[in-house]
Amino acid sequence: MDLLRHLRYFRAVAEEGHFGRAAERLRIAQPSLSQRIRRLERELGVRLFDRGSQGTALTPAGRLVLTEADQVLAAADRLAAAVARIGSGAAGTLRAAVPPHLGPAAVAALITGYRERSPGGELELRELTTTAQARELAAGTLDAGVVRHPCPAAGLAFGPVLHQPLGALLAATDPLAAAGARLTAADLNGRALVLTPRADDPALHDEVLTACARHGCTPAAVHEAPGGDFTRALVLSGAPAGAGGAVALLPRTSAGPGTVWRPLAGEPIGWRTSAAWPADGHGPAVARFAAAAHEAMRDHAGMRPARAAAVHPRPASEYPL
Repeated sequence: MDLLRHLRYFRAVAEEGHFGRAAERLRIAQPSLSQRIRRLERELGVRLFDRGSQGTALTPAGRLVLTEADQVLAAADRLAAAVARIGSGAAGTLRAAVPPHLGPAAVAALITGYRERSPGGELELRELTTTAQARELAAGTLDAGVVRHPCPAAGLAFGPVLHQPLGALLAATDPLAAAGARLTAADLNGRALVLTPRADDPALHDEVLTACARHGCTPAAVHEAPGGDFTRALVLSGAPAGAGGAVALLPRTSAGPGTVWRPLAGEPIGWRTSAAWPADGHGPAVARFAAAAHEAMRDHAGMRPARAAAVHPRPASEYPL
């Protein structure tokens, strides 16, 4: 027996005090309504109505059932509404991640944007590298993320790709840090470069070094730094190896005491970033996250639509002699 439907029928009869009017309200035949009420009475083992020529009246058992029925039906309505909100992406918890160095303004804007799009939803956000995100998206422990490209992972779908130019983070005492100086990649030739660890994003790490070589920058050494504080420490210390000290390649950032950030003319080196999710998991909540992430990166991280990738011959300096 569909208990909820039978309770709704029972409540209609109780409120109307008449089987005929209740049947008309419910848009079913009166004999069918009478049969359903009798079945409910058999299931409960009590008589719910005293039937008379002038209508029906609740029995004491019927009055008790009506009170309980109101609570049961209200709870069922709340449950159905909650499930509908989850299904539409307006409620529930979305497990998501962003990569390091996305920037506090962009992360804050992403969180705010998602909350505005999903007022009843919860966003469980972590910081993970692209490699770690791809692994968790495949395992189902992450619903969506923001990844950097190349992202060689099967079974993922991606939002529009945005380009974020990298510049040089230098010690304030570095000759290249002169106010207003706009550097070229070749100006960094022979320096030690500080990059994110290759183990975190191998394809991205290699792509950055390839772009450096293509634009006339062959580093004397490459140092890996997972976080902003360690990166700045290496820059400030000079990270031995390379005339003039170390340079970190990062997007525009708050340089911090003792360092300055300078753009590279022509923006030859950059990161390509987009939202990502399992190809078979693009629900409403994921769509809201992807939209919020794209807007936050565009408006608060200085990113813009990526240009079509140009095809370049690999420079000879990339090959061992």
